[in-house]
Amino acid sequence: MIPIGYSGLPIRQVAYFVQDVRAAAAAHAAAFGSGPYFVADNIPLRRCLHRGVEAHLDHSSAYGQWGELMIEFVQQNNPGPSAFRDMFSEGREGFHHVAIIVDDLDAARARMEAAGFPTALEAEMHDGFRFLMMDAVERHGHMIELYAGVPTLTGFYDFVKKAAAGWDGSNPVRTISLG
Repeated sequence: MIPIGYSGLPIRQVAYFVQDVRAAAAAHAAAFGSGPYFVADNIPLRRCLHRGVEAHLDHSSAYGQWGELMIEFVQQNNPGPSAFRDMFSEGREGFHHVAIIVDDLDAARARMEAAGFPTALEAEMHDGFRFLMMDAVERHGHMIELYAGVPTLTGFYDFVKKAAAGWDGSNPVRTISLG
């Protein structure tokens, strides 16, 4: 169950924390016909806070479409604390978060924190795009990622969904840059 105030907002993405995003994406594509997957290596962040403390996060992600839902596989490339390591110790993997697009990121954070879901991650990419990871693990077993529906994000979602339309299964894992 999604926290109060989010019942009308669809889950736009489900994400798994894995050791190797390319292998996970290829396996999911083979098993379920999802994809194609677009892999961004070492996604650059301008700023990253883990539970309110400045942190370094080097991560890579694979993004693909499965019906109406985007699937993300994410790996952490550096040691140290993170919203991913909060759930999975070194060598472990599993379901990590659902993502919701909100109208106002700061207001959404305030509502989530008031409902008992602390901010595990606040990050900003170099183009100014911000996203939050809210800790819903105790109540729901996973994190909830929030981001505003800015054109950079919605355009990327459209790009991935359009690539999946009529996809013939060839070249299931492709490299892109999010720099």
